Amino acid sequence: MTSLRGILLLSILLAGLAPSLARAVQPDEVLPDPKLEARARAISDGLRCLVCQNQSIDDSKAEFARDLRLLVRERLNLGESDEQIRAFLVNRYGNFILLKPPFEWETALLWGMPALVLAAGGIALLFGLRRLQSTPIAPLSQAERDRLAAVLDSDTSP
Repeated sequence: MTSLRGILLLSILLAGLAPSLARAVQPDEVLPDPKLEARARAISDGLRCLVCQNQSIDDSKAEFARDLRLLVRERLNLGESDEQIRAFLVNRYGNFILLKPPFEWETALLWGMPALVLAAGGIALLFGLRRLQSTPIAPLSQAERDRLAAVLDSDTSP
């Protein structure tokens, strides 16, 4: 009985993961040569869909991503190397087409932005804490104490 539940839970989990594991590559895009298809998948996996921006062209269902997948396969059929195809796409669309752009002066801000944001947040936190520590808390005036006592008395009475 317990193993049946385990199998059922595993089946439900795998069924839930199945859509996320599916690729957007259509059957009519697949090359007949398995080696060329493997190269096409390796290239496509590193290229960003310019429509979706956070997906590779292999994972994207956008029409533009399909066009790029077909372009990669067409250039593979022409005998170009993986680097020639990447260079062609970078020349055409810029380093943004690469999911992992190289570190260059043009991309230094992109690569350094997480560290800059973290440093700015740390500095802001440091100044905020200093301001809290240096600001003395003024004591309550007699009128404020009387008002507070009245509010507390009214809350405790039935």
